[in-house]
Amino acid sequence: MSGTVDPPLLPLPDRVADLLSELGSPPRLAAHLRAVHDVAHQLVDWMERTHPAVVFDREAVLFGAATHDVGKTVHLSELSGPGAAHEEAGQTLLLGHGVSPRLARFAATHASWAESPVDVEDLLVSLADKIWKNKRVPDLEDLVVARLAEATGRAAWEEFIALDGVLAGIGDAADERLAFQASFPVHG
Repeated sequence: MSGTVDPPLLPLPDRVADLLSELGSPPRLAAHLRAVHDVAHQLVDWMERTHPAVVFDREAVLFGAATHDVGKTVHLSELSGPGAAHEEAGQTLLLGHGVSPRLARFAATHASWAESPVDVEDLLVSLADKIWKNKRVPDLEDLVVARLAEATGRAAWEEFIALDGVLAGIGDAADERLAFQASFPVHG
């Protein structure tokens, strides 16, 4: 959850690392959360640098990225297979450990960004959870582009080009992040 790794990834916040330890998180889950958290850092840094007109809660995005799959501590089969039971379970776990609803929501919303109106923070957590492995999701990216264009007044195509560039750069290191995650066991 912390320490120097290859590829270089930022450590999880202490609060999250402590929670994962308390929950007996599988090592592979901690590795996944660390990779997504690192990618979220890259996204929010880019947003702050290139889109200062976009108002969002940086710390909420980073916490959401670091905890979005915490429900997989309960639904272990979803670490290596499909399933969505971890989403509600994760939100419930976080709430039960004193996390505010404002932050716990990301466990439930990270995969449902298209189902209801969501905040830019939810979109960024969802985007980090996709692009860490270089998965491009046009509908999700279109929602982000629309938010950027609305905030900046620039044309959507300009915002798409900017977002595409940063996502391509982040995606270039996906193989290393995937290998990092795969180097940890699913159990134990």
